[in-house]
Amino acid sequence: MFKKQNLIVTLASLTAAVIAAFAGRLIVSFMIEVPPYDAIFIWLINQVGSIPLMIVSGIVFFAICYAQLVKVRAQANGQTVSNKVFRTIRWTFMVALFKSLGFMAVILVIGHLLAYYLVQETSYNEPLRWIIQNIGSTPVMAIFGCVVFLTLFFWTSRNMISYLKEISFGLRQLSSGKLDYVIPVKSADELGEIAESINALSEQFNKLLEDERNAEKTKNDLITGVSHDLRTPLTSILGFLELIEKDGYQDEVELRYFVNIAYEKSLRLKRLIDDLFDYTKLNNGMPLDLSEIDLVDFMGQLAEEFVPSLEKAGMNCRIQTAENTLMIMADGDLLVRAFGNLIANAIQYGYAGKFVEVRIVRKQDEAVVQIANFGQQIPAQDLPFIFDRFYRVDRSRTAESGGTGLGLAITKSIMEAQSGRITARSSAKETVFETSFPLTSH
Repeated sequence: MFKKQNLIVTLASLTAAVIAAFAGRLIVSFMIEVPPYDAIFIWLINQVGSIPLMIVSGIVFFAICYAQLVKVRAQANGQTVSNKVFRTIRWTFMVALFKSLGFMAVILVIGHLLAYYLVQETSYNEPLRWIIQNIGSTPVMAIFGCVVFLTLFFWTSRNMISYLKEISFGLRQLSSGKLDYVIPVKSADELGEIAESINALSEQFNKLLEDERNAEKTKNDLITGVSHDLRTPLTSILGFLELIEKDGYQDEVELRYFVNIAYEKSLRLKRLIDDLFDYTKLNNGMPLDLSEIDLVDFMGQLAEEFVPSLEKAGMNCRIQTAENTLMIMADGDLLVRAFGNLIANAIQYGYAGKFVEVRIVRKQDEAVVQIANFGQQIPAQDLPFIFDRFYRVDRSRTAESGGTGLGLAITKSIMEAQSGRITARSSAKETVFETSFPLTSH
């Protein structure tokens, strides 16, 4: 399709050039009889020759026609065509100036020839002779040339002025709040660069505004979630303390029972506040104390720390790895918190499977740790949201078994803060949390 369009443009330009060359020869044959053009053209014909002049004029006209047709075709297809060397406003004005001067010269010559013909051959000779004798041909041509030049210059520069107005209109649209408005890029000069810069600035500002809206929504969601989760244990604590305050207990045994419940609720409230504090610190760019850690040895030591919890749940931990060492850069304390959350979850929700399995492998330039349990499957509809804050698979925000709802969100934040990743998958056979970290260079 593109080659066919080029062929059509070339043939059309050649046809126009041939017609222009022959038309020019006819005009010259007339002008050679009109002074002062007769001496000029007789000299050119004698020194250069009529055929070379026709060839040169045909080539020039072909180049002009071809350039214009290519530009028209590109504009019709919504493209921008511009010479890389001359794609500046300065050159655009100069082109408009030279076009205006060229067209003015052609019009003045045609006007002069027409006046010469009218004076010699028609009944209009008397008025024209009077103008020439009383005003002069030179002042008339000068005034006429100035009017023609100004008219042509305004006409040849109309596209640039129109584009400036379009850019101005786009700026007014953006200033009025229509940030999705896009200024079309129609040229490769400074105006086109200005349009591209404005569009890029608008896109960036729109993105920043969208991020601000999302941040505001996230903040509101966080406040709502925190308020909901804080209110539940706090209500229980206040209720039992009110009973104690009003002596609403039968004996010391019931008093200690109320105190114990209030204490447990207070501990839960403290865990929630601590988790919330850690989550906000991580998401606000908490500084990391990075050091080189052997992930194989690290996971072995961490599994040992969970032996009492595993024995209490009637479970065992199995570590599977073919690697002796896998060195990564990480914050050890945060890594303990993250993997501790994953192992604790595996114990809490996978006790029916009797095992927590830790698999440590090398995948290209990454160290991968998989923590698997063989308990109840996580429903497919819940899996994409388990790393969201305050999200619980059981949908019960007050269940004691549900934790604070921030553990996996904190784990994900810790992993990402240390250039790591975490994913989860669950089937009837097993539930696996997979983490990966870039290995150190040696």
